[in-house]
Amino acid sequence: MRPFRFAAVIRMAGSAREWAERARRLEDSGFGALLVPDHLTGPRFAPVAAMTAAACATSRLKIGTLVLANDYRHPAVLAKEAATVDVLSDGRLEFGLGTGWMAADYDAAGLRLDPPGARIDRLAEAIEVVKSLWRGGPVTHAGEHYRLDGLEQLPLPVQRPGPPLMLGAGGARMLRLAAREADIVNLTMRVRADGSGPDTADGGPGAFRRKVGIVRDAAGDRFGSLELGTSILRLGPGGATAAWSAADPAAQADTPQVLTGGPGEIADRLRGWRDELGLSYYVLHHETDLEAFTPVVAALAGT
Repeated sequence: MRPFRFAAVIRMAGSAREWAERARRLEDSGFGALLVPDHLTGPRFAPVAAMTAAACATSRLKIGTLVLANDYRHPAVLAKEAATVDVLSDGRLEFGLGTGWMAADYDAAGLRLDPPGARIDRLAEAIEVVKSLWRGGPVTHAGEHYRLDGLEQLPLPVQRPGPPLMLGAGGARMLRLAAREADIVNLTMRVRADGSGPDTADGGPGAFRRKVGIVRDAAGDRFGSLELGTSILRLGPGGATAAWSAADPAAQADTPQVLTGGPGEIADRLRGWRDELGLSYYVLHHETDLEAFTPVVAALAGT
């Protein structure tokens, strides 16, 4: 049974000093990681610069992304940026990667939002490219979406064979890809094909348990090495609700993504989810819930 780990999504700050203070607050409160999102719209720092600044302000805190959008960058660019961050953080990078999904980003930037299947195929090939470059040596790749001709990159990441790969997954194809390729699986609701938001028909405890089953079946012998987790979208009756679930916050009631009650009740509930499904890594999605959730982190982190 894996020990509990906790992370928080931090989006922006008013200055470098404030950003560093937020990172150190997480580290001192027992959180294991600071994660940044990757959207082109809205008040958010750019992920690579934000991660680097957070790493410079801390000594133990892992830094990562939830998640980088593959469609916004060539995987050779991603691989080199990630390796550099891993070196500059002394091996503290968690490499979160996804297809890119939010239509508002694509529309505002004049990018084409392909159907989900095409984006997942492109992501799977990008993962292959990134892992090949991290192994070192010249890489030649001729795929459907990417082509490399003897590309060799330095630096290589400190973590070998590379930083842990986190994939967020809700639909069956993404869940199976995560089972095969990821080190960390962040379980989510499936996204609507048009990029307008989560498909709330995919919510609820039954759907959540089925997702774990899909990962278990697809992972086979790998399942024991996977770290399973999810994002806490709503905390308590007065907690903040993430924009991600704003279409219908009740859709994830009775799942690990919506937690109600006091710190002791929540801690017991998380122990229960770990016993039943193996979930041990929880990401607090809203910084406004930090104060209320910190006692849970203090009780469970590392246990």
